[in-house]
Amino acid sequence: MALAATIFKADVDLSDIDRHYYQHHTLTLARHPSETSERMMVRLLAFLQHADEQLKFTKGLSETSEPDLWLKDLTGRTRVWIEVGMPDARRLTQASGRADQVVVYAYGRQAQLWWKQTEKAVARLANLSVYLLPTGFTQVLAEMVERSMRVVCSIQDGQLYLASGEKTVDVDILSCRVRQTAS
Repeated sequence: MALAATIFKADVDLSDIDRHYYQHHTLTLARHPSETSERMMVRLLAFLQHADEQLKFTKGLSETSEPDLWLKDLTGRTRVWIEVGMPDARRLTQASGRADQVVVYAYGRQAQLWWKQTEKAVARLANLSVYLLPTGFTQVLAEMVERSMRVVCSIQDGQLYLASGEKTVDVDILSCRVRQTAS
């Protein structure tokens, strides 16, 4: 018998001053049995960075043909394809052909090495942005996990501040960006 996903609820107040986006989101996060708390919280972080009424969590690890999150317009066209982790260059190339913008949030001890090995293979992808998140930051995110979370997030001048319960964490998200989508 296969293990079922664990359901987490996140009640989020988001103030993204950089994008002039101020919204309350009630999110349901399904954590796949093989997914860590750290990965799930990086998915939440990705949502917060790109928050929009059309941005959706996908089946993620359960469906290999989908990203972790995507934003589709009303015609079904994929505007933003968001990957969490360290996808291979082939997957990023395919995503680049299917979406207007592809964003990767890589984390963990091997993220720097992954990027060093992948960078050349994806150099021609003009619509790809990559963020390498600091390990200490993502570990604190993982410590924030509760089945029902109340999260406050503010983003200003590239600085992301997150609070949940007694824990707080912040990161200069712009300093984590190692590759930016060409304009």
